[in-house]
Amino acid sequence: MHIELPEKRYYGIGEVAKAFDVNTSLIRFWEKEFDVLKPKKNAKGNRKFTPQDIKNLQLIYHLVKERGFTLEGAKTHLKEERKKTLSNFEIIQKLERIKAELEKIKNQL
Repeated sequence: MHIELPEKRYYGIGEVAKAFDVNTSLIRFWEKEFDVLKPKKNAKGNRKFTPQDIKNLQLIYHLVKERGFTLEGAKTHLKEERKKTLSNFEIIQKLERIKAELEKIKNQL
C-alpha cells in the first residue's frame, strides 16, 4: 500500500486515518496494541504522528490487512524479524513506486 502524505514533521490522527483509509479508532487501537507506535500528544491530548510512526503504521497495516496476520502474529513477527520484514517491505514499496512510474510512462505513449 502506498500512502500519500505530504512531507511534514507531524501528522494528525485524522489525516493518518484518511491516508490509510481506516477509522481513527483503528489507529488508536493499534497504538495501544503495538509498542512501536508512540505518537506525541500536545497539551490538548491530540496525537501527533512522526514520519517514523507512519512507517511503523505502514508495516502494521501490511502485516495485518494485506498479509492477514493476527495482531499477536504481527507483534511476534515485528519483534522477531523486524529488520528482515522492514527490509522486504521497503523493497516492495520501492517496486510499487517504480511500477506506478512505468505505468504513467506507458499511458503517455
